Amino acid sequence: MNLAKIHEGLHIKTFWEKKINTECQHAESEDQRKNKSALKKLREEWLVRLENRTKHLKSLNDNYVRKVKVEQSDDQT
Repeated sequence: MNLAKIHEGLHIKTFWEKKINTECQHAESEDQRKNKSALKKLREEWLVRLENRTKHLKSLNDNYVRKVKVEQSDDQT
């Protein structure tokens, strides 16, 4: 094989290895940044708040329906 082609092949290989390495480092630093972000914690807190609110509203609705049924049964007797 021609020495120039070997040199060119090594140059191309080195170029792409550097590109891949740089991209991997960038992806890793981005993952670290996301893990340090407070956004994930805030989302979890809001999910808990929404779940508690939903449970509370469902409880209020169930109590209201039960009260109405009791009143209707009292009116019929």
